[in-house]
Amino acid sequence: MDNLKTSFGKRKVASTIKTSLVQEVFSNVAKNYDLMNDLMSFGTHRLWKKEFIDMMNIQVEDRIIDVGSGTGDLISLILRKQIISKIYSIDLNNDMLKYGRKRFKTKNVEFIKANAENLPFESDYFDKYIISFCLRNVTNIKKALLEAYRVLKPCGIFFCLEFSSPKSNFINSIYNNYKRNIIPWIGEKVAKNKKAYKYLEESIDMFPNQEELLIDIEKIGFIEARYFNMFNGIVSIHIGFKT
Repeated sequence: MDNLKTSFGKRKVASTIKTSLVQEVFSNVAKNYDLMNDLMSFGTHRLWKKEFIDMMNIQVEDRIIDVGSGTGDLISLILRKQIISKIYSIDLNNDMLKYGRKRFKTKNVEFIKANAENLPFESDYFDKYIISFCLRNVTNIKKALLEAYRVLKPCGIFFCLEFSSPKSNFINSIYNNYKRNIIPWIGEKVAKNKKAYKYLEESIDMFPNQEELLIDIEKIGFIEARYFNMFNGIVSIHIGFKT
């Protein structure tokens, strides 16, 4: 019997049902997902993602896995570089995958429904593993990190872009007020779903901060792990190398 509890926002739920609850949230917001991202971040999420991809130093014939690919913002940025590589778009949400298939008509992108905790690939398969604003929604973060390590080739690189904790107390105070009050309000007015965006706000609060996530990544076995803050730490990029 599985009595393990995990966080769904600030609620404690059985770990066996969190995945389905998260997928319900994203199915409900899929239609307005890109618009909401632009509104909530004032468009800055596009700058964060561009810098994230620019840091990857993509090489010809790289095999890249994009976990929690969503509507494919990262895929679009990679394709713009016009470097021949193979991208595997991974998501557990049918609505997001459907959107991605319509958006990208190229043999260089393959869409696969899969869970970050159990990827359907052999070990030592990918050159680069990327995950953007998704890790905090995974039921078991350790399992997802272990899978990232497993599917990467030796010397493969792990990249994670995620919300984190501002370093300035002043900015943190403003940011917390914005998350608690403005994000759910925008969700209610634009996406007609205050509950979903309340969860998204709470999921940010419950996610490990920069240092905690760095320790988790190092415990998995990644070496030369480090992070880079953007916007004073509102978001962070974590990088680690497989030995």
